[in-house]
Amino acid sequence: MRMLLPASLAAALALAAAADAIGPAAAQDAARIAANSGADETPTGSVRFAAGDTAARFVALGVGKSIVVDLSRDVRDVLVSNPKIANAVVRSSRRAYLIGGEIGQTNIYFFDGDGRQIAGFDIAVTRDLNGVRAGLRHMFPSADMRVEGVGDGVVLSGNVANAGESQRAFDLATRLVGDPAKVVNSLTIGGRDQVMLKVTVAEVQRNVIKQLGINMNGSIGYGTFFPVTDNPFSATGSPLSNTHATLSVNSGRNFFNATLQAMEQAGVIRTLAEPTLTAISGESANFVAGGEFPIPSGYTCSQPSSGSASICQYGIDFKKFGVSLNFTPVVLSGGRISLKVMTEVSDLSNENTLTLAGPPPVTIPSIQMRRTETTVEIPSGGALAMAGMIKDQTKQAINGVPALMDLPVLGALFKSREYVNQKTELAVIVTPYVVRPVAPRDLARPTDNFIDADDPAGMLLGHFNRLYGTTAGANPPRTYYGKPGFILD
Repeated sequence: MRMLLPASLAAALALAAAADAIGPAAAQDAARIAANSGADETPTGSVRFAAGDTAARFVALGVGKSIVVDLSRDVRDVLVSNPKIANAVVRSSRRAYLIGGEIGQTNIYFFDGDGRQIAGFDIAVTRDLNGVRAGLRHMFPSADMRVEGVGDGVVLSGNVANAGESQRAFDLATRLVGDPAKVVNSLTIGGRDQVMLKVTVAEVQRNVIKQLGINMNGSIGYGTFFPVTDNPFSATGSPLSNTHATLSVNSGRNFFNATLQAMEQAGVIRTLAEPTLTAISGESANFVAGGEFPIPSGYTCSQPSSGSASICQYGIDFKKFGVSLNFTPVVLSGGRISLKVMTEVSDLSNENTLTLAGPPPVTIPSIQMRRTETTVEIPSGGALAMAGMIKDQTKQAINGVPALMDLPVLGALFKSREYVNQKTELAVIVTPYVVRPVAPRDLARPTDNFIDADDPAGMLLGHFNRLYGTTAGANPPRTYYGKPGFILD
């Protein structure tokens, strides 16, 4: 018994097998080409394929694993293309062992004493996957999941119930293999769920501002007999209004002026935004409702022609504001939903504005923004306060003439006092639902049953629309006319 390893003999055998598969005429051409290219001249009709991949049986082996093969006839010769990848050990005349060496592909052929092929095997040696299969079978006993090896990688195929099982199977295979890049997740998710997310952003802001100040100046003859006081309001930066009371006494060179500035302001701002969005489990979705406002980005001047005035203008950029929602849901087992949520509510504000000198002068508003981004896990239909804030800010400022502002009672004439109190309460609540499609008639729209007001109601009463309700004729009453009961012929 001997082993054939020369590459030239393997090529000749492969050429002979291919000739048998493609037909006599093509076999003669192939033999002629082989004869012309070889060193030995061989008659055209004497070349045939004795073994080839077309008749080989595919066998997958793990590294260091082996299988036992029983042959139909006595073995005389064994051909192994690459003994480093896989090898064959002949135990008896009709039994052989195929052993996997290292990751790769090779083939093995067995021949009898007459040189005829007994069997051929196309060997693919991959990493040992029994540990991966056992781990997945233990974690998902009811799932139809298959694990196959391709080179040094792993391919997961089959069916799972939801995206959560698919992700956990991929994580387990990655942990056992050791490299995420070598795991291909081809699992099919049966009946992917759809998740509707309702986000509520509720905010209330309360502002109270009080300002009181007196500015005085006067003179007798040619000198100033009263200290000049000009009290600023440093907490807000400026008085709330130009409304003031002025007392003025003037007699020639003698005069006296006193200005009283007093203002109190209270306000409340209520913000409620409820964006709702639906997405398939495992996919991301975005929702934006708002706009853009222009802001100057640069100031350039150009002169069209000699002698003409320069033309200066601002460049314009746009800044977005409004309500935005971005979330990625993953439906887990037990009806629980994992959410990666980013929500933002922003609007224009007159606070902290920026004024550019120009020309022309440009005032740029500021943006108040409330943004939160996190990952939470909630059951379907449950609500969770994803973010919240309580803010209470108080500012007080007193400006006046030193020493004189500390006098009892009279000290109020030489100082200004300002009090600012701002309170904010903010809550962001998320509520996910696992939803199913319904018939269009089961969905309500904001425009349902809206009817414009007729001309008399619009002109005389100032109405824009009629009251909401069921329109006439939408569901007409149904009446049966005749005698009910059985009809006998």
